[in-house]
Order: sequence, then structure tokens, then C-alpha cells
Amino acid sequence: MVFSLFKKNKEEKKKGSQYLSLKVREVVKETSEAVTIYFEQPEPYLEYKPGQFLTLILEVEGKEERRSYSLCTSPYVDPHPGITIKRIEGGVVSNFLNDKIRPGKTIEVMKPMGHFTIDFHSKNKNHFVMVAGGSGITPVLGITKSILVNEPKSKVTLVYCNRSEDQIIFNDQLEELEAKYEDTFEVVHTLSRPSDQWSGYRGRLDEEMIEMVLKEKVHPEAEEVKYFLCGPEGLMHATIEALQKFDVPHEAIHRESFYTSSSEEAEKTEPHEAEGDQPELTREVEVELDGDTFQFEVSPGKTILEAGLDEGLDMPYSCQSGLCTACRGKLTSGEVQMDEDAGLSENEKKDGYILCCVSHPKSGDIKINIG
Repeated sequence: MVFSLFKKNKEEKKKGSQYLSLKVREVVKETSEAVTIYFEQPEPYLEYKPGQFLTLILEVEGKEERRSYSLCTSPYVDPHPGITIKRIEGGVVSNFLNDKIRPGKTIEVMKPMGHFTIDFHSKNKNHFVMVAGGSGITPVLGITKSILVNEPKSKVTLVYCNRSEDQIIFNDQLEELEAKYEDTFEVVHTLSRPSDQWSGYRGRLDEEMIEMVLKEKVHPEAEEVKYFLCGPEGLMHATIEALQKFDVPHEAIHRESFYTSSSEEAEKTEPHEAEGDQPELTREVEVELDGDTFQFEVSPGKTILEAGLDEGLDMPYSCQSGLCTACRGKLTSGEVQMDEDAGLSENEKKDGYILCCVSHPKSGDIKINIG
């Protein structure tokens, strides 16, 4: 076996097959704090599943930045793929995208990823309960549009929490969908700081309100009831607590922790510390990437991704917090310690997949396949 000691700098790196370039077609201002960026379809067409995300690779103030944003579009409905970005206070990339991106700009991205999605069948008679908060609506909208067009016998109830009327992202689209699919789609809005004219639900989407919605809205005649949650952790935790009281099976609950702004929020927090002591030895790691094999050393305190990037290896990554799975690889030999594994499903863990951005070597003879 031939190994490459990868010593190239960033200028010499060759991008792998997981990258492509997309040209901005249109920028739509959704609210005062959010824009949707629609891209021209590349050749061949961009293949993605509703609910997946794109990782953007940008140069901002001379520094490479990577952020992942959920696709708000449906491949079954929308001719052009789009992502929605909510401005985060102090967020380097979210502010750049809201203020600087114009039609005609070409942006390098990683191909669509993510498991927050489903398959469809026209004979299904399911009820989908979507719970979203703020920009968590982004992947939920793509999934909802796909259900409505592919499963005419299924119903969708969207429970959507925002701060005020003018901060409801996609409000016009949601109203149009309600009018078009009046028998199968319903939106339940709740606002934490509405105007005096607001006649809908008031307050944060807490456990009590979710229980009320479940009692009133879930259709007992549905063959299956499936729940899709995306938004702040507090909202999702409250929803799961409520669902457990109704004995909803775990496999019926789908959640997306890595929603639009999570990478920006990570900029303002300290790095996650692993439980227990991290390995204290420098260990050699072997990584197979795009058909080539590389070896490099990982020193104490560094992750496998950090060490690989230091050596000039163009390993895929985005959030660097163990949520988006962009850095996923299959561990074929050895043992690692992961600081966080929330981005991986139980089946992925059983199959030996790890997240390189939060993994530290725990043994020798570590081999990882990224592809």
C-alpha cells in the first residue's frame, strides 16, 4: 500500500468530488433579519432530498469560512434550489450573506447532506406534525411542500413559533399553501411578542401548548403520525417531553439540531469539553479520501479533522461541533473518543461511523474512510 505524506498548503489543495460551484440566481428578503438565496441549477442538475442542507465555503475578510444552511426548497416543486439565512448578531457569515450577496455571484458549496428527510408514496395516509421555531422553518418548508405534492391522502399540521408578525419567515408561501391545500395543510402560529392586533396563539411554544395542539390537531384516522422538529433546543426539548407523555414512539420523531444559525451561534460559545481526560499521546492516523490514502499525526488536544487540515489535507467539514455530519467517516480500524455524537443516528454509530471534527485517537492503528 502506498501512503502520501500530505504537505500541501491551501493554495495547492485539489477539491474533491464532494464540492461544486453554484451561481446565485436571486436574493429574496424574507424579513428584516432573513434572506433566501436561490441558485441557478448546475449541469447536471443538483440532486437533493427535501430537508437536507448545503455547506457554503466563503472568503470573508480574507479568511475561509464554512457554514451549513438548510435547503428551503423542494426538488419536486421548486425549479431552483434555495437556502434561507437568518441574521445572527455578531455572526460573520450570516451578516455577510444578508448584506453582500447579489445575483451573479458564484459560491462554492459541498454537495447536499443530512438525514432530516423522508421518502414518499402516493398511497400513504399519514399525518405529519411539523414543529418549527424561527429559522427552523427552513428545512420543514421543503419537506412540507414535498409531502403535499407527493402524498395527496396525507395531512400536514405545522406548529410555528416566532417573535412577532413581521418575523414570520415564508408567511406568504405558507398562506398560499394553506389556500391551495385547504383540506390537507394547516398552520398553527404562536408569537411570543405579538402586536395588539394579533388574534392567534400567544407565548412561547412550551410543553403545555404543544400538548394542547396534539390533543386538538392529531388525526386519529391516520395510518401513521410522524413528527418533524426543527428550531432552538429549548423548543425541541419541550416538544419531545410532550410527545413522551402521549407515548409517541421514538422512531416517529425526527429532529434537526443543526438548523440554519447553529454554526454562527457556535462562534460565541466556548469549545465543548469532552467528559473525562482526553488521550495524552500523539498518534498516527490513516485517512482514505477520494481514492487516496494519507497518514498524519494527531497531537493531544487536537481533533482528527484539525490535525488533517493542519497537514493540508482537504477533509470535508462545516460546523466543527459534531452536528452537521459533513465530516463523517467510517472507522475501519482502531478506537476514537468523540466529544459529541448527536449528529449520528444509532445505526450509523453501530456501523462504525465517526465525526472527525470531534474525534480524538484513543488507540493506535486508526484507519478512517471518508467518501
